[in-house]
Amino acid sequence: MNKYLRVFQSIYIHPFLWAVIGIGVITAHFYELCLLLLIILVHELGHALAAAHFSWRIKRIALLPFGGVAEMDEHGNRPLKEEAIVTIAGPLQHIWMVALGYIAYEQGVMSEYLFHSFLEFNLMIFCFNLLPIWPLDGGKVLFLFLSLKKSFPAAHKITLLLSLTVTLLFLGAILLYMPTNLNAWIILLFLWFSLFYEWKQRRYIFLRFLLERYYGKTNELRKLMPIEVKEEELLFHVLERFHRGCKHPIVLKKGKVNHSLDENEVLHAYFAEKLVTAKISDLLYR
Repeated sequence: MNKYLRVFQSIYIHPFLWAVIGIGVITAHFYELCLLLLIILVHELGHALAAAHFSWRIKRIALLPFGGVAEMDEHGNRPLKEEAIVTIAGPLQHIWMVALGYIAYEQGVMSEYLFHSFLEFNLMIFCFNLLPIWPLDGGKVLFLFLSLKKSFPAAHKITLLLSLTVTLLFLGAILLYMPTNLNAWIILLFLWFSLFYEWKQRRYIFLRFLLERYYGKTNELRKLMPIEVKEEELLFHVLERFHRGCKHPIVLKKGKVNHSLDENEVLHAYFAEKLVTAKISDLLYR
């Protein structure tokens, strides 16, 4: 139970959000803003509580001036099934929230205006978050889907490129239908900044994935996926073929003889022995 209670201790309110709340009071939109913030908070708590169930490390649940984010200290080595559950746990919260709002409206607890606003906000956040754009939930689902067939760095790169493509379509929609909507421009700029930052950090993110794979303590049974290599292949190029959720025996076929290495031997050579420019043959024949 404590791990679930600790989730609520991780809630963080961005200082600029207080300014937005103040503007809401001045412009007589305080109740609508409270509804929106409540919906965003419940959405992010859905992610965080699901993550707590699987004993993930939760950094914080941040309420921002333009939305919210549940930040996890995990680096892609959790089972894909777990990551899928944590990702969709946020959007699923909108189903019961809408049902509860309808009951409150029918019982006269919520006015028609507030109910329609509540319904509109839920639908807006639900649909927006499912767009295949990183770091939205839809972008994370896309990353998980690509990870079923692609290596970690390849799936990550394709996710970012597809996300950029969708944001360009989003830009076209803004220019056509709501060119004066300041909120839409702020959201678009935030998405572009997130993609730019993720792209610049992609190598570091991959190394962090490998480091946790090497140093992390897990008893998870992973699918065996042998990687066939050549003698002159660099260790890092082999590591770039690592998949999420898989255990990789490294196999070198030479004539009728198969030489094999455990993936931990390659990780140990790269990180512990600092053989960053070594080849597979350096490990096999030393």
